[in-house]
Amino acid sequence: MKKKSRDSSKPGDLYAAQCEKCFKWRLIPSKEEYETVRQSLNEDPWYCDKKPGISCDDPGDIDYDTSHVWVIDKPNIPKTPPDCERMVVMRKDFTKMDTFYIMPNGKRVRSRPEVEKFLEAYPKYKDKISVADFNFTVPRIPQEMVPKNLEESRSASGGEKKMKVSKADED
Repeated sequence: MKKKSRDSSKPGDLYAAQCEKCFKWRLIPSKEEYETVRQSLNEDPWYCDKKPGISCDDPGDIDYDTSHVWVIDKPNIPKTPPDCERMVVMRKDFTKMDTFYIMPNGKRVRSRPEVEKFLEAYPKYKDKISVADFNFTVPRIPQEMVPKNLEESRSASGGEKKMKVSKADED
């Protein structure tokens, strides 16, 4: 799971893992280390003692509360390929997140077919990058993280629900 301070302008600035024994949250020092934990979470659950000098007896590093926006990542997402960057961006209205990768040459890809097209256009990366290394699954935004000042409304077309930001929140 990762979180973003409501005051921060940089999404995903803190990374945390929850201990499978005591359920306390521990900060993970870097995005790279977080990705390593996440990629094998089902086969290798995370425990407090994986953090040097820490045990379940120690207080948690961080509390799950609404002072930050938390998003819950899926386990077993592969680690980002070398020289690429996985970006996850929350939409302003908190309705969902978008995932894309920045490739070694700066090009953005938003789906596996786009990765395939990239590798066809730039064959020099085929020995470093595989389509299987990319996962566009987006984290889940817990309902309690959506700011209370967002209001639900029905769109005129078909009654589907959408979230709207009130004018006061756009400042």
